[in-house]
Amino acid sequence: MSDGLVIIPTYNEIENIEAMIRTILDLNKNFHILVVDDNSPDGTAKVVKELQSEFSNKLHLQVRQKKSGLGKAYIHGFKWALERNYDYVFEIDADFSHKPGDLVRLHRACLNGADVAVGSRYKKGVNVVNWPLNRILLSYGASWYVKLITGMRVHDPTAGFICYRREVLESIDLDAIRFIGYAFQIEMKFRAYLKKFKIEEVPIIFTDRLNGESKMSSGIIWEAIFGVIGMKFRSIFDKKNFN
Repeated sequence: MSDGLVIIPTYNEIENIEAMIRTILDLNKNFHILVVDDNSPDGTAKVVKELQSEFSNKLHLQVRQKKSGLGKAYIHGFKWALERNYDYVFEIDADFSHKPGDLVRLHRACLNGADVAVGSRYKKGVNVVNWPLNRILLSYGASWYVKLITGMRVHDPTAGFICYRREVLESIDLDAIRFIGYAFQIEMKFRAYLKKFKIEEVPIIFTDRLNGESKMSSGIIWEAIFGVIGMKFRSIFDKKNFN
């Protein structure tokens, strides 16, 4: 039995998913994997099912009926993990923008006292490869904006490469999470921050995907920009739902 579950949300990741699974399961650390697939029309789930015969006790699959957002996929995965005996729950993208080997570094940070370990693109400068300048400026600017509004001292609040200690996920009302896009990552960190959990950033190098298509959209961006203000006000005037 592993103490760590890596959740990989997928939608049309057939070009990446097998290599990602094999890379993670080949690490020195004994991780288990849960793929949460949003009924990808490209056959991503079929590839995972075929691999389950090879990695029967380590590789798990949950297929949802439709594409309903990154946040919903992760919450589904969190609840699945909490029903089982995993002490550390990880988020990682399927497209190799996060280096699977850095999962071990996130795990180590939590073993050494962090409650939430964040793979940070911005803790030490800007460590992003293959992004156009306008996207770097948007992402980096959004990070400063989130810090200003929320008060969190997290350099990369939109990061989606994370390790959560089980106790963090147990303490958060997952059904109360509102955001479904990349702002979901901000809300999870903000709720952990309000509950006084220790958030530690681990510097990583982020490399934009080489295969498949990005899921970023203007709607996701605007959710993050305007939603953060609403989230901050709700945390002040509706403390019951944030504690």
